[in-house]
Amino acid sequence: MTDKKAKKQLPLYIQIGELLHREIAAGHWLPGERLPVESSLAATLSVAIGTLRKALAKLEEDGLLERRQGSGTYIKRVSGSRAIYQFFHLELLGGGGVPTADTLSLEIDNNPYVFEQLKIDEASEQLWCIHRSRYLNRQLVAVEQIWFRHSHATSLKLKDLHESLYLHYRENFSFWISRVEDEIDCLEAPDWVTKRLGLKPQQVIPLVQRRSWSNEGKVEEFSLTWYDPSKCRYFARWH
Repeated sequence: MTDKKAKKQLPLYIQIGELLHREIAAGHWLPGERLPVESSLAATLSVAIGTLRKALAKLEEDGLLERRQGSGTYIKRVSGSRAIYQFFHLELLGGGGVPTADTLSLEIDNNPYVFEQLKIDEASEQLWCIHRSRYLNRQLVAVEQIWFRHSHATSLKLKDLHESLYLHYRENFSFWISRVEDEIDCLEAPDWVTKRLGLKPQQVIPLVQRRSWSNEGKVEEFSLTWYDPSKCRYFARWH
C-alpha cells in the first residue's frame, strides 16, 4: 500500500462552499431564510471574510443564494443542484464540519464480493481500489475503501486523483453519481482501520456499505466507510 497523498485538493473557498451547500440541503437553512452576517459566519467557520465571500459568490452563481442590497444573503433554492459532497453523510457530533480527504493508496483489487455489488463479470474487467482517510474540520474521523472499474482509466496514477472522487468521475470519466444506497452496520474493524483511526484492535465500530449509481443508471462505485463514533455520526435529513 502506497502511503502518499493525492495532490489535487479542493481550494478552501470551494470546501467552505460545499459545507454551506450541505447545510442548506440538510435543512439547516430554509428557502427565504437569511444567512448570518458575513463576519459572524466567517468567525464560525474559522476562515477569512475574503474566503467566505468567494464561497458565497460561487453559491450565488450556482443559484442557491440571493444577495439583497442592504439586507443580506438569502437562501434561494436547494433543488436541482449537484454539490460535490451532496451524498457525504458524516458530520461532527456537534454538527457540520468541512469535509476533506487524503488518498493513501491506489491498487488493482479484483475482490469477488465487489464484482457482485457492481454487477460485473470477473472475466471481463478489473477493479481499482482506493484507500482514503476522511476528515471533518481537519480531524480524522473515518477511513474508506472505494472500488470502480479499471477500464475507466487503465493507466491511472495516484497523483491523478482528485480529492473529491465524485468530481473526478464527472470531469474525467464522463458520468456523475446521481443516487446512492447505504447499508449501515456495526462490525469488528480490520487491523488497518483501527490502526489508522487510533482505536483498539478488533474494536466494533460503524460501517457504511455504499453502492453508487451514475446518471446513466449503472452501478459505478462500491465503497466501505468505517467511522469513529466518538468523533462523528452518520446523518440523513429530509424536508
